Amino acid sequence: MLWIFLTIAAAPLQVARNALQRGLVGDAGPWGATLVRFLFGLPFSLAMFGVVAALTPGARPDPHADFWTWVVIGALSQLAATGFLLMAMHRAGFAVATVMQQSSLPLAALLGLVLGDVLPPAAWVGLALATAGLAILSWPKAEDMKASLQGAGFGLGSGVAFAIALNSYRRSGLAFEVHHPIYSALAGLLIAQALQSVLLAGLLAVFRPGALRSVAASWRASLGAGFFGSAASACWFGALALAPAGTVRAVGVIEAPIAAAVGRRLFRERLSVRQWVGGGLATVGVLLTVWR
Repeated sequence: MLWIFLTIAAAPLQVARNALQRGLVGDAGPWGATLVRFLFGLPFSLAMFGVVAALTPGARPDPHADFWTWVVIGALSQLAATGFLLMAMHRAGFAVATVMQQSSLPLAALLGLVLGDVLPPAAWVGLALATAGLAILSWPKAEDMKASLQGAGFGLGSGVAFAIALNSYRRSGLAFEVHHPIYSALAGLLIAQALQSVLLAGLLAVFRPGALRSVAASWRASLGAGFFGSAASACWFGALALAPAGTVRAVGVIEAPIAAAVGRRLFRERLSVRQWVGGGLATVGVLLTVWR
């Protein structure tokens, strides 16, 4: 049952990371803030892997082609998903963007179906409820239609990319060292973050060098976002190495009420009745999607 505790621990850590990243978007831009998560989280991931490796002397890693393929797919998908999530927060609000990110669960179930997973009837009911809830949640006011639609699009794009990343990271963990899942999970996390840091820093150096300067100037706040991001990812990776992606993501819906509380407390965001109904319906649908 360790995966349940890891998933529950990941939710508040992820909300804290998102809140700190949101404060960095202004100067560094969404992609500069995305780099913060990976680059400043890398030392913490290295330290965690070093501790786990020291405690796992019997590990016999086998990083064959399947492992590298899934790590690369997961890293690129997570990179895109994080950037989309930050842009959704900027346009649709912190709590709404985080709730819309929960679309990764029904989308992950659909991806599993393509890969051969069999879903029970309750899961299809959950998919329908989640879709309806997301439609209600993302329906814009007339005066804010353009911005709201942009936020909804970025939020759904984040859900698609996260669904791909979840399944990819689970498979990369299973391909690395099946007898020591936590060791395998943290190895995948370390390699993925290194790849993401190098790729995104290189792109920003070419196209937005000012964003790199902003990231460097805000290194104190960036360390906090990096730490929480790395800790959250370690919990997610560990849980995914122990349980299917859909089940892990279902427990992770506790992130939604935490995000709503943080958004109201820190950013003075107030959710309308329609948004509460849509978010609640989406959450119920997400739970039904993976109900056993």
